[in-house]
Order: sequence, then structure tokens, then C-alpha cells
Amino acid sequence: MTTPTSPRGIELHTVQTTRLRTAFRAAGDLGAPVLVLLHGNVSSSAFFEHLMTDLIADFRIVAPDFRGYGDSERKAIDGTRGVADLSDDTAALLDALGIEGPVDVLGWSAGGNVALQLAIDHPGRVRRLVLEAPGSPFGFGGSTGLDGRPVADDFAGSGGGTVNPQFVQALLDGDRGEEAVSPRTTLRSFYVKPGFTFAEEDEEAYVDAMLKTSVGDDVYPGDRASSENWPGVAPGRTGMNNALSPKYLRQGAFADLDPAPPVLWIRGDADQIVSDTSMFDMAQLGKLGALPGYPGEEVCPTQPMVSQMRTVLEAAGNVTEVVYEDTGHSPHLEQRQRFVDDVRSLLRA
Repeated sequence: MTTPTSPRGIELHTVQTTRLRTAFRAAGDLGAPVLVLLHGNVSSSAFFEHLMTDLIADFRIVAPDFRGYGDSERKAIDGTRGVADLSDDTAALLDALGIEGPVDVLGWSAGGNVALQLAIDHPGRVRRLVLEAPGSPFGFGGSTGLDGRPVADDFAGSGGGTVNPQFVQALLDGDRGEEAVSPRTTLRSFYVKPGFTFAEEDEEAYVDAMLKTSVGDDVYPGDRASSENWPGVAPGRTGMNNALSPKYLRQGAFADLDPAPPVLWIRGDADQIVSDTSMFDMAQLGKLGALPGYPGEEVCPTQPMVSQMRTVLEAAGNVTEVVYEDTGHSPHLEQRQRFVDDVRSLLRA
């Protein structure tokens, strides 16, 4: 199914793959090189519309919504596979569209982890990678050290139970307000560096996209288990945040690919989500006194997310790391022209 072209020259499609009914945005000439855009958590392909417009003359762009996000079918994410459900869904979409050869892939935030998994599990499908503010290859929360070793034997501090329940409720309620834990405030405060101003129509579109996230144990944030270790929660088995737990997400194998795809890694120096001092790492919040009962750095060290990623990418070789000053978690929104120029510099080579 195809809907009318948007004012930006982007078409909205839905296709039945061998795995699920997938919605995706598409733009560009069918004969052009293919660029796949993979969105992050609590978002959708709607966040890429400006980027697609800027690159429409250079590529055939395919930007899917993950299962349970945007307009794609709600289908449970098997967290025990890490993000492999999502990378396999992406490969199935390419198959359904008859795209057989290697493609370039840009993954933002958790989409960066999906891009890495696609390269690991489907190495012939990925030619080059752009990783924009990607999560650590050793999961989100519950690991430490450059090798991503678990902080606790049950991976406490990661998984579906680490998400603020008030934020989850705000998504369920369709909250469009400006309360402290609303999607809109989260967008303004964490998706970008605080102080960045969205155009009004863009902000409304991004809040719309966030509110389309399927909320529950199956998709976001996922189920949870209790733990005797601080902070008292451990990963469950289903949903996105369990898929991102180091119990199940281990992507060091990217460095073992021969050859590994060339990588352009773009991140902001003011990113509060993916950082060596992430404000979404429960250990970091405990260290700052924002969560009670923190047992201390020796028992529950923080996660050096950026340093973990750098370790894996440098071991893989052929990586270019670019850091944008005064930029948060969304360089493609905050530094639009620079981001487009940097992406073109890799993908035109």
C-alpha cells in the first residue's frame, strides 16, 4: 500500500514481508544507490524526513518503522535475541523490495545497534555504515569497562524495568503537554541539547511519532525481573529495552568481520543519553544521588558507553569518529547541513 507523496517528496508505504507488515518512508530514484535509515527508541522514521529531503537527489532512501513503532505492525520483540528481530526485519524488508545488493545503512541511537547487528548477521547486505549517536555495543546499562563486563551476574540496572514509569504512562495517555516526564519535554531536554529550538510543525510531528510507540511488555519498554542487586531490577525477556540489555546484546563480533564495513561515527559532545556519563544509566543517576541506595562505584560502576563503542570500532578498523560541539543526541536535527555534508563525504567515496 502506498499513500500520497508528502510535501517533501517522501512516500509512505506499507508492505507485507516474510516477518511482518512493515511501514516505511521512501524517497529518491529507484536506480540510485540505496541508503537505509534506521531510527532510535521511542521514535520512528518520521524523524528522518528532513534528512531524506536533503539526500533525495543522491540516493534511493528506505526508512522503515521498527515493529511496534510508527505505523508498522505491533509484534513482540524477542529481547533474548538482542536486536536481531529488528535487523532480521530490515533484511526481510529489503528482500520484499527486491533490493539484493549491498546497501549503505545509517542508524541513529538504538538504530545504530540494529545497523551493527545487520552487518554482523547479514554481512553481504551492508556496504558502509553511518552510526549516529549509537548505543554501546555492550548494551544499555548494567555493564562496565571497555570490554562490557556485567556489573552483576543478573545484569541488574538494565532492561525494561529501568524506564521511568511516569514516562511510560505519559506515552499511554497520549500526553502532549510540557510536564517534566512528558514526551515533549523529553524530546526538548534529551533528544537534543537543551536550548535547541524546533520549528513548531517539526516538534508536533516528532511528538506524534513518539506517541505511536506501542507500550507494553511486548515492545516498549518490555517486561522486567526483580533483582537482589541494586537498583533492584534486572532484564526480562521481551521488548526493546530488554533487547538492549547487555544480557542479550553483545556486538563485539563486529570487529571480527573480514572486512568490516567502513564506519562514519557521528556524535554530539553534549549527548546525555549515550555518554560515558549518561543520564539514563542508573549507576550514573545513583552516583549523582538521584536514585536512593547507591552502593558506590566499587560495587556498581557506571558504563563508559562511548569508550566501549570506540574500542570495538577501532578494533574493526576503517572508522572515522566525528564529534559535533554543542550538540546532543540528534546531530541530524541539530546540525542539519553539517550532518548531510559529512554523510555525503563517506557515501560518495
